[in-house]
Amino acid sequence: MLKPTVGPITGHTTTNDVRIFIRGDNQDHKRVFAGVRCRKAGIEKWSNSQFMLLQPQHDMSGVLTLSDLEPDCEYEYQAGWLSPMNPVHTVDTVVELPLQWPKAMYRFRTRTGAPAQPRAFIVGSCRYLRVTAGIPSLPLLGDRIFATINRVSDDASVSISAMVMTGDQIYVDDLNVIAPDREYKDILKKYRIAFSQPSIQQLMSNTSTYMILDDHEIEDNWPAKAAKSDDALYRNALDAYNLYQASHSPVYSLTANGLVDRQSRLHYWYQFSDSDIEWFVTDSRTRRNLSAEDRCILDQEQEQALLDWLVNSTARVKFVVTSVMFYPDRKLHGDDAWKAFPEQRLRLLETIRTRRIKNVVFISGDVHGSLTARLSHSEDPDFEVHTIVSSPLCNSKLLPYAKASTFILDQPLVRTAAGDYRHELTSAVISQDNFAHLVVEADQVRVNYHDRDGKPLQSITIPLR
Repeated sequence: MLKPTVGPITGHTTTNDVRIFIRGDNQDHKRVFAGVRCRKAGIEKWSNSQFMLLQPQHDMSGVLTLSDLEPDCEYEYQAGWLSPMNPVHTVDTVVELPLQWPKAMYRFRTRTGAPAQPRAFIVGSCRYLRVTAGIPSLPLLGDRIFATINRVSDDASVSISAMVMTGDQIYVDDLNVIAPDREYKDILKKYRIAFSQPSIQQLMSNTSTYMILDDHEIEDNWPAKAAKSDDALYRNALDAYNLYQASHSPVYSLTANGLVDRQSRLHYWYQFSDSDIEWFVTDSRTRRNLSAEDRCILDQEQEQALLDWLVNSTARVKFVVTSVMFYPDRKLHGDDAWKAFPEQRLRLLETIRTRRIKNVVFISGDVHGSLTARLSHSEDPDFEVHTIVSSPLCNSKLLPYAKASTFILDQPLVRTAAGDYRHELTSAVISQDNFAHLVVEADQVRVNYHDRDGKPLQSITIPLR
């Protein structure tokens, strides 16, 4: 067997199963299979191997599910692909072959169902890796911060449950004027290059990885600048996103034999949980409506699902991921974020306030600057909502970093008849490449920002109520 050409990527993980993304390669129209096997750490015997047939229409990639696992348990696994000499092999016969698996060993940990357990997460966004005309420029620069995340993860006192990437994992529109990537094959090649760099590959193979798209997975500020000629671009970009980012997430259901049901996806937003911590990952790109009659950043179905989750979830901490900033608002160029959708934002805030929902934290990226902030209400001392912004993982020299002066901080976020929503920074604004290391404890969330070399930049404590 051969090592994956992309991956493995450890995707959505529960108490009892985990999804593993693997890409092989074409072999002169021969059948190609991907395989994965796992065992509990410290146990010599491997579990039954799982295999699937890879298809050219899926860029020779697929997602396999390891099931019937034990909760809160460390596993190690191997992954690879092969093209048997005999063209009549199936997934049932390949498993009987005397295979030599690739030597690389990876690991994952299943979720725990026990409440009040300390959990840790890595959050980041905006990873610029210049890939133009199929050629990466200085790829080590774009991969450098992931080597640091691996070191921080290895040294962490609380093991990292997941890496949450909140948008712009790739830049389809990299140097858009000079050599735009619009064709499906070119976008796929960009994903292959971006996700097979050594340090990000190491991170994603050993850490549950959750992703959501932002504009650069399609085109800058999509869909504000969309033209009719962009219909094919949009279709190609989302087809590639489905394969490389959505496929190993919870948006697809599984077939009876543990494969991703590619016909089952209804939307890109999703939920996942770890202990009594829950995440709602919104899609603030593909369902936004810019018409004056029905202006919204989340479609009606998604907004209602988010409201229902906020009201009904019994989670101790509720993280809401939105690729663009929920607050504070930017002074300039804010129309791409929640600032331009004030009615919908207010509905969410009023629901949180009037239903007395505690420990809601909005997670976002996008602005090439990192910060934390607190939102309060002038007439309701019991209301409190926090935000954590983490961006960028790797900036382009052509793009500026955000600063404190980027944001509107000297006036209320919203004025209503019932009172004002007031916000304040609870951190400095970080204007360099960085990532956030979140540790959720019994009574607080610690937010530790690190630069691309691992140096601590600042640490903020968000009290839980």
